[in-house]
Amino acid sequence: MDIERLTLEEWGDALPRSGIEVFHDPDALAVLDAHTDAEMRLYGAYKGQQAVGLLPVFVDQKSVGRTVFSPPLSLGVPRLGPVINPNSPKQRKWERINSELADAVMADLETDKRSTLFRMTCPVGYEDPRPYNWNDASIEPKFTYVVDLEDAQDIEDAMSGFSKSLRNEMRRVDEVDLTIETEGVDSALRIYDDVVAQYEEYDDTAPMSRQFVRDLLSSLDDDRWRVYVARTPDGEYKSGILSLFSNDLAYYWQGGVVASYENVSVNNLIHRTILEDIVTDPDLESVTGYDLVGANTERLCEYKGKFNGELRPYYVVESSGLEMTLAKSAYQRVSGTFK
Repeated sequence: MDIERLTLEEWGDALPRSGIEVFHDPDALAVLDAHTDAEMRLYGAYKGQQAVGLLPVFVDQKSVGRTVFSPPLSLGVPRLGPVINPNSPKQRKWERINSELADAVMADLETDKRSTLFRMTCPVGYEDPRPYNWNDASIEPKFTYVVDLEDAQDIEDAMSGFSKSLRNEMRRVDEVDLTIETEGVDSALRIYDDVVAQYEEYDDTAPMSRQFVRDLLSSLDDDRWRVYVARTPDGEYKSGILSLFSNDLAYYWQGGVVASYENVSVNNLIHRTILEDIVTDPDLESVTGYDLVGANTERLCEYKGKFNGELRPYYVVESSGLEMTLAKSAYQRVSGTFK
């Protein structure tokens, strides 16, 4: 098996049609590259002419040493990491590709050096981070909720497992004098302003810039994102959610700041609209799940749990040891918050 560095065009040609996150899209990677000072490296594992493994990383050389991230920090990207796409269904083939790709990339990045800090958040569905552990990295499981919509034929099917209170609110969509429609980039930036204000309430900083949101949506194909906005009859903005789409999943990416109208949660009605689009819109036929993007913050899980989503694990791979703890602290002082 050959491990190569790819151009964005080669990366796009090599991507499989399923099993990828939305930020594996070459247009999304180009925006990430433009919004970080790090060098983007796109690794591809080939068996003959077929790409069987892919891994994007961002390498930043600082005075305190080298940092390697996938995805880069402070851009609001939930997950990136490796994609394994064997040409055989056999588990041992998958494991061999996964192991050889990990070994080659870790060697090329020199992650064994004390001055190299490595951190990678893997995709949902990537189930075997062991090769990185065998290369002396630590592995930490994280979780997200994914609402299974594969067999849903209509919105009632989609809501069937939801909590009673959530179903009841969503069914009031026709009683409430609101319109919920998809809008454009300007409305996405209005949602971004909500996100910034919400982070400030918790003395935190929003994980991406306004320009990043604008550039991302302007670069991605229209089928990769939708901006759902709720307005009153006179056009007043009440709330909004920015959803992203891979071929497999819809993502509750940004927005959804708490809002009430006529004693109904506006965001529950927006979520209903998103779910209804997923199960009825032919353009979203390949999408089989709604990823609520995280089940790791206790104060948010009580609400997200009402959707009865499957708790799906994903893995954070990180350099380990005392030296890496010190390197992380040094990098934080030089570059800002490390989360």
